[in-house]
This record gives sequence, C-alpha cells and structure tokens, in this order.
Amino acid sequence: MKLTHFRQSGAFSGVFVLLFVSIWFDSVPCFAVSFNTMEQLSGIPASSGIVMGKAFLYLEGETPEIPRYSIGDDSLEAEWRRLLDAVEDTKREIAGLQKRAEQELDKQQADIFEAHMMMAEDPDFLDQIKDRLFAQKENAEWIVSSIVHEKTQKLIASGDAYLRERAIDITDVANGVIRNLLSIKRFSLADLKEDIILIAQDLLPSDALIMNKNHVKGIVTDMGGRTSHTAILSRAFEIPAVLGLSKATKMIHSGDMLIVDGDNGVVTVNPDEKAVAAFSKTSVRIARTLDELAEFRDLPSVTLDGHRVLLKANIETAEEAARILKYGADGIGLYRSEFLFITPGLSSDEEAQYQTYKTVLKAMGDKPVTIRTLDVGGDKIFPNFHSDDEKNPLLGWRAIRFCISFPELFKTQLRAMLRAGTEGTLKIMFPMISGIEELESALSIFEEAKAECRKKGLQIAEDIEIGIMIEVPSAAMTADILAKKAAFFSIGTNDLIQYSLAADRGNEKVNYLTQPFHPAVLRFIKKTIDAAHAAGIKAAMCGELAGDPLAAAVLLGLGLDEFSMTPQSIPLVKKIVRGSTLKDCKELAERVMECSSYHAVRALAETWMAEHFPPRCKDL
Repeated sequence: MKLTHFRQSGAFSGVFVLLFVSIWFDSVPCFAVSFNTMEQLSGIPASSGIVMGKAFLYLEGETPEIPRYSIGDDSLEAEWRRLLDAVEDTKREIAGLQKRAEQELDKQQADIFEAHMMMAEDPDFLDQIKDRLFAQKENAEWIVSSIVHEKTQKLIASGDAYLRERAIDITDVANGVIRNLLSIKRFSLADLKEDIILIAQDLLPSDALIMNKNHVKGIVTDMGGRTSHTAILSRAFEIPAVLGLSKATKMIHSGDMLIVDGDNGVVTVNPDEKAVAAFSKTSVRIARTLDELAEFRDLPSVTLDGHRVLLKANIETAEEAARILKYGADGIGLYRSEFLFITPGLSSDEEAQYQTYKTVLKAMGDKPVTIRTLDVGGDKIFPNFHSDDEKNPLLGWRAIRFCISFPELFKTQLRAMLRAGTEGTLKIMFPMISGIEELESALSIFEEAKAECRKKGLQIAEDIEIGIMIEVPSAAMTADILAKKAAFFSIGTNDLIQYSLAADRGNEKVNYLTQPFHPAVLRFIKKTIDAAHAAGIKAAMCGELAGDPLAAAVLLGLGLDEFSMTPQSIPLVKKIVRGSTLKDCKELAERVMECSSYHAVRALAETWMAEHFPPRCKDL
C-alpha cells in the first residue's frame, strides 16, 4: 500500500483538527473513525503531522556484540595503537557528518557533531581507556564498551534530561569507535529504497543526518523527548515523530502497518481495513482542504468590514524561521529561546546566541520577530542550575525569577539580542511577570546590558520594544499598572489557564479542568486586552488558544490585536478572520462573556461557527 502523509496543526488536538476542518470547510456527514478496537501506543508528540505506512525496525544504532579476550604484555602497545587508529577513523566519519550538517542544516545541528568531535578527542577519556587497557590487559573493544557503559548508566540514572542526552552522544561516538575496531560496516539509513516509518530504540544524531529523508516518512522511538536530538532534527526535516514510547521496538515489527500521529503522540499498530480506508479517505480530504487554505497565504488577515489583525508564528528553533513564511505568517510572535540553552550539543554563549538570533531575523526580512527571554524551570530544566528538590517547580524558581537571580547570564542573552536587533525588527518579551517589581528589575538589567554593549563599542538596536507575557492571574489583574512600563502584552494562555484554574496541565488526573473557555480565563483575557488598549499598546496572544479556530471569532471580538500560533494553524485562522466581520465577532464576544460555564461558551462558539461557516459536502 502506498504511504499516505499529511501534516496538520499542532496547536490543539489532532483529532479535533480533522473534525473541525471536515465539519466546517470540507465535510462528509458520515466521517467517523473509531480507534476502540485498534492497538495504540502513547508517547511524546515530538514533531507535528500524521502519517500512515509500513514499519521498519532499525536496531543498527545499538552497540554491537562485544568480544572479550586477554591481551599479552607484548601486544598491549599494538592494541593501544589499534584503538587510536579506530578513533582517527571515527573522527574522520564525524567530520564528514559535521560537514554534511553544515551544508544541509544550520549551525545548531552542525554543533551536535562538533560536540561529538570533542568527545572523540577528549584526552581524559583516552587516558582512562589506556590506563584500564594496560591494567586489565583486555581487548580495546571490551575496555571502551565497559567504560562507556559505566559513564552512561550514571548519566541516565541522574534523572536529568540534559544528562540523558549526553549519554546518547557518548554512545553514538563510542559505537563508531567499536564498529571501526571490529571492522563492522553498519547498515546505512541512506540506503533506504522505499517509504517507511522508522522504529528505533533511539535515533542517534548520525543516523538522523544520513538517513534518506525522502523515504523516512515518520519516526517512532522508545526513548527521547521534545528537546532530544531526534525531536529537533525531526522538526527540522518536517517528519512526524512520536518519541518515548518505551516498548515500541518490542511491540512493533518490520512490516507492521502504522498510523503515527505526531501531534497527539499516538501510534496505532496494524489498523483494520475499515480504519485504513477511513484514514486514506480523510487524508485526501484534508490535503484538498489544506491546498484550498494555501490560497490565503499571501492575503492579509482582514475582516470583511476592514479590521486588520496580525497572524504570527510560534517557533522553538532557528531552522523553523524560514519555513513559516510558506504559511503566510506576519512574523514570529514567540521564539522560545530556552531551547538554545537546554538542547545538548548547542552553545549558549553570547556569540552563539547572537549568530542564532541574527539568523532568525535575517530569515524573516522585514517581518517582526519577538524573542522570549530564557524561560526555564518547571518542566524545563537548565543543566547545572536546577535541581529536583523543588516541591512545586511550576510555582517555583522559573522564567523571569530565574533570570533575575542570574543577572550575568541574563545580560549575556540580552546583549546578544541587542546586537542581533540591527538585522531586522526585534521585540523582546519577558515571561511570567507577576507584578511591577519584577518588570522593573528586568528592565533595569536590560539597561545594564545596553550600557555594557555601548562601553564595548558594539553596534546595537536602540529602539527595541520590551513587552511582557501575561501568564499569571496577578499580571492580568494588574495589567493596567504593568501597561505603564511594557511596550506590549502577549497572553500566554497555556500557563494562564493552569494558574487560573489551579490545574497542572501536565497532570492527567486534572487536565480535564484546563478549559480555555472557562469564564475566569476569558475574563482575565478581556481585562488584559482592555488594559492594553487603554494604555495605547497592543495585546497579542501566543498560547495554544490563539491557534484554535473555534476561539478565533471570540478573540477577535474581545479586541485581540495579534495571534501567534503553530505555523500550520495560520491558514485556517486566516480564513475565519477574512470570512467574519468585526461587528459580528463583537456581538459573539458579548454573549460569550455572559455565559456561566465553559460548556455554554463552547456550545455558543460552535453554533456561531456553524452559522457563519456552514458545512458543505463534497463527494470524493
């Protein structure tokens, strides 16, 4: 069967995307897919998109079987030289991968292999191997394997996501050395001849780079997370991926038919004929609808009665910047800079940050870019700074609180931004501001960074707007005060919802409470927008609600000036904007604000959508 592949919005539930697009823009009344009888595996949604195809179980990345034997005293020097030769061969291989990464990707991905080269050249590591080889008098493969096993087990046991990723780097380099010692020619993913969904325990950076990306249509792994190499490279290559399934390689066999949902982190194994037929039919319908929405790419997001809003994109890595233009983005409303700090193999020094920010700004041309300053803590651990002893990390030492605690680290980032700002239109945004005191402290540090740049004679942007995220109830309640010092607001609904409703969005037991249409959340949003407009500044939104088509008209009616979302969501939201009048949206918003429950709000929004964008049926 031919593999079917289509991408969709990652801004909200993948199944809901399909239903929404079908119901309001290209509906077939009989659309229904039941997953009740199909075996499903749940993991981490790492790269957006849905794909259906044949599984290919790839275990070549694992350490090969290692022989163990004794080495005589008269052969130890020769064994050591054999090891050094294998290391040199491995270094040449890494250099080749690094060169390829520089040609095909950007500096961030090439830096992964620079880190690998540093490991291969590490004199301390080589000294450990030599000492143990001469002490134990055993073959080099066994010595390398045993040392690496000890090191990686300690890193994995630490529980730190960054250190676990370092373990993967060490394993990748060590496997190369061991294969060269054993003269093993590994199967290359570059040699794939047909479309497959790749199944692996983990995908090493070297595997991800050399694989035939024309044939790898989806990726499923036992290990990995949102910030792992595999996730970052999958997003760079626009390949749907679900990671961290734990037992995928045990439960999936080569040749199994799979449906991989990279938005919801679900892998369906061997779907029945009815499900496959429904999926194929739906994919054609969605592809047709996405083609239709693509017509809106270059059109302005203006309502029927002439009201203009901006639709921007959220990104996590620099390589995403150039691609968002194909979705018609008016700029970048949220660049999550923390992934530059917490991704293994990447450097976060001032020069590296400057180059990265400059790359993003140049890619966007004259379109504005809003970079959020370092937002770590909670569920995003910054290596060497955070520990696991916080009882309530989501309510603890994170975001702007963390940055103010480390002013030198904070100023390093701000200096890099100030320097890069000369390359385009840059805006800076402080996360998780809870009151005017934090904002004033952050602004003071910003001024210090600016003064340091001037003292060094560095060219900087002098007119950068500094805004804040409204993510906690105290900020929403004092938005009128904060608006006196902030150049703009951006509402982060993901955190605002969980803090307003006291429900951890990552806790499965209470995530049913995290309702974006809850009256309390909507009142916080309205209060923030009204305070911004009263002060003469813009109100934006960069949380997931901004990309929810069901919320678009409500947010327009509440007065939101800018929407920032997953890039793939932009065409659909733009169609809603262009098909509505501001007058109708305001009337809807007024009715919504009178609702007493989120059930009532959702029902009202759904009814409004059905009336203004009625279903139209087309037979395939």
